[in-house]
This record gives sequence, structure tokens and C-alpha cells, in this order.
Amino acid sequence: MLKTLALTTALTLAAFTVQAQEPRRGGTIRFTAPYAASFVSNDSHVSNQIQDDIYGKALHRSLYNWDSANNKPVLELAKSVEVSADGLVHTFKLRDDALFHNGRKMVADDIIWTFTRLMDGSKSYPAARYVRLLKGAIDVEKGQAKEIAGLRKIDDFTLEMTFTERTEPGFLFNAATTSIYPAKEAQAPDFFNKPIGLGPFKFVEHVPGSRMVFERWEKFYQPGKPYADKLVISPMGEAAARDVAFRNKEIDVSILGPTQYVAYKADPNLSKGILEVAEVFTRNMGMNPGFKPFADKRVRQAINHAIDSELIIKRLVRDKAYRATGWLPLSSPAYDKAMQPYDFNPEKAKKLLTEAGYPDGFEFEWTATPNESWGMPIVEATIPMLAKVGIKVKVKPVEGSALGGIVAKGDFQAYIWSNTSGPDPLTAMKCFHSATPQSACNYTTYKNPAVDKLLDEAGATADTAKRLDLVKQANAIVYADAPVWFFNYNKAVLAYQPWLHGLQPNATELALQYFEDLWVDASSPAAK
Repeated sequence: MLKTLALTTALTLAAFTVQAQEPRRGGTIRFTAPYAASFVSNDSHVSNQIQDDIYGKALHRSLYNWDSANNKPVLELAKSVEVSADGLVHTFKLRDDALFHNGRKMVADDIIWTFTRLMDGSKSYPAARYVRLLKGAIDVEKGQAKEIAGLRKIDDFTLEMTFTERTEPGFLFNAATTSIYPAKEAQAPDFFNKPIGLGPFKFVEHVPGSRMVFERWEKFYQPGKPYADKLVISPMGEAAARDVAFRNKEIDVSILGPTQYVAYKADPNLSKGILEVAEVFTRNMGMNPGFKPFADKRVRQAINHAIDSELIIKRLVRDKAYRATGWLPLSSPAYDKAMQPYDFNPEKAKKLLTEAGYPDGFEFEWTATPNESWGMPIVEATIPMLAKVGIKVKVKPVEGSALGGIVAKGDFQAYIWSNTSGPDPLTAMKCFHSATPQSACNYTTYKNPAVDKLLDEAGATADTAKRLDLVKQANAIVYADAPVWFFNYNKAVLAYQPWLHGLQPNATELALQYFEDLWVDASSPAAK
């Protein structure tokens, strides 16, 4: 843990040093979206994948943003917020200088409309899990109300939010899935053909499978920003393709997979442009209890014992990860360093399978993407390990952009994915609350009354230490119940070209950068 904090501090200082240089205006930033071969949609509300959050940070803005230097959420579309004594009512003084890309000022009605849209129960928007904490939001989701009672407009630039429990809304409303849309304009039938937002860059075009192109929004509310004239974000799900493009100087950044991580560290030139951070993501194999064997906890525990996770991390992931010892990662304030990982113990796995009624094992279908760090290569490494305890795997390959929709609908027996497990530990653990729908983030439809009780108590207390302790207890129960194979916590690595400046070590997701802060010097091939 100390090592992780030291690394984060060092990276933060490095980022500060870069920022201290005089930024240059002009040129094009050539960014990559590394998690699939395409984007899901031009609508940032519909996708539960970081792939789409990347372009969302250019086009849109949410009520809050993430301060990477101080590792906390900060107000973005509001100047100030006042909180009631009971911690339930938050009154925001909104910015009066945030202009949508058509020149109209953002007002309270836009936020109210956006959050109401997210609670449309027929759409299963991923961010409904956050808005659901507002008083009356569930009534809208169920079709029992048209307005969220907990949202009250005081005037155009003052908005009151009433929550059902104590919470820090900055942890809820900082992702692109909660982007604020222009209420009237977003209801036009052709809005998403050329969407407008509040972000530093305006939408120009989307060529599916190739690129999204943006240009500077001259009226962005941060004076003098963005620095670049143009931003091009290219989806590149294949690590090898990113490697070739980066080495050919066709792109400015590349998220590195395990193979590239080793190669770039060994290269005297490439090693100078590497940014690392311990992210709040937990790699896992989720098991659907609707598939009979996975309904038994002993079977799920057996899988955790049957796989030699340490060996896979060392040999295949090349140590670009930290072994998971629960859902909450090393960088979480509720991380429990006393928890031990499931030991690699095939005999114990066989014993558990026999006790569960599967002495000869069983076969299941495993949905996986090509992702090098948590996709098909990992599945292939586990197949012989599972086979030794009698469990056979039938692989179902899918494209990266399709995985989120498949999992959210429960159309799987098992999946392998990298899911956010922070930065707020209570919000992260609520993915295992029985009241959280599968479409939000309770992908394994996990249910345990003891966990519900602990999380409800955590949400009700104003005592920070007590809240963290309750969350730790819930995490321990979930770990014992093993709704997933707990694989690893991600160590994210970003390679960047020497002419790109302004990157930040974002622990919530390293691929999410603040494009208004990025700039290229004159040595960039796209400097003009």
C-alpha cells in the first residue's frame, strides 16, 4: 500500500512539473480508445464502458470532475454547494458561464431533465445506480412518477438535491454516463447524429470503427482552454495495432498491455514516456447464479481455488497487476490488508465440487473479449487449470463494445471483465446490494441480507470510520460468497510521446484524461 501511495505521489509531482511548462496553443491531439474496436454510441448515457467515457470527457461535462492530483471529486458545473445538517440536502450554486456548443447557457432545468432521463426504467441507463439515491428517483424508474421529488429548482442557477441517505455526490456524478445534456435540444430526433455538450471540444464527426473528431470550443468556461485546435480519438482494441501506430508516431498515447509493458520498459527511448498508476478496477470472472452450478457458493469457491491466479499474473500479465483479495482495491480507503487471497488448491476445489454435487465437474460457457489483460488470453490460461478439477470451458468470444450490453442483460453463464471498484468504497460495494439491478452493476444478481444490512447502515452513518468498517465487513462477506473469481487489481500503464504534455495519473481510469489540459509542442507531427 505504501509503495502504491509513493508511486502515485511521484507521478503526481511529475505531472505537476509538466504542467509548469508554458502550454502551447494549436495542433491536434491524437488519442486512442483502447478497449474495443469501436464506440457503443454517440450517446454517453447508454454505455457502461470506459471506451465511451473517453470521448465523453471531451464532448461533455458532469456536475463533478475528478481531481487526480488530490485523488478526490471536485465541483465542475457548480461554483459551490451547501449541505444540510443531516447530510441529505445539497444545494448547488451552478456556474453561469457554462455554454452548450450551440451557445446556450446551462441551467438547472438541464440537470433535472438529464437525471430524470437517466431514471427511465425502460432504458436501463448505467448511471441510474447513482441517480437512484435521490429521493423519488426510484418512483420515476418504476413509472410511478414523472418527476424526481429530490430535485428542486430554486432558480436557473440554484438547484437543490435531496438524497435518501448520507452520500458524497461527487462520487456519483463525475463520470461521462452522468453528462449533462441540453434538455430541449437533446429531445430532437437527430440530436445524437451531431451531439452537443458542455465540454472543451465540439463534435465534428464519428466514423464508426475508425475515429471521432472534435474541434476546440472557443467559449469553454475555463479561460484559454483547450489548448489544442483539434482532437482525434481512434478506437484501437488490439494492443499490437496500438503498438505499431505508436512506434510509427501516428498516435500520441497508448494504453499498454502486459507484452508491451515489458518491451517498452526495456527500450531506452520508450521507457522515458511511461505513466503508471494503481487504478480502482477489479478484474474478475462473474458467475450467473441462473446457471445451476453457479448458484452454489461451494462451486464458486472451488473455481477461485482451482485457478493459479499468481502464476497467471506473473507469467501472462507480466506483473502488471496486483492480486485481488476482495472487491475493493489497494487504492481504496476501505481496502483490508489483512484479507488473504484464495489459495491455489486443486484438491480443495475438488472437495468443494463433490460436496456441491459435482464430483465429475461440469461444463460452462465463458463470454470473453480479445483484451490481452482480462480477456481471451486469460481464459485460455485457466482452461487447463479448471480441467484438472473436472470443469470444462466452452469459450464464447465477443467484441469489446458488445460485452457491456451482454452482461447488463444477464445473457451469459460467466463473463470476464474489468469493473470499477472505486473510488468511493460504499458506492463500489453497492453493486452487491440486492436492490441494485443487474443492468446497473449487480451483474451476478448477488443477494445476501447481511451485506444489505451492512451497506444500509454504512449509508446512514455520519461517522467516516464506522462507515469504512461496515463496508470492510460487507466486502469480506462478498469475498467469502465468491460471486466472482477474484483475479486482480489493475496497474494501468500509459505510453506517451515526448511532445504530449499535461497528462495526469487518474486512478479512476488512466485512459480518462482532461483534454482541455493536454497540449502538444512543436515537435509533434500534428503540431500545425
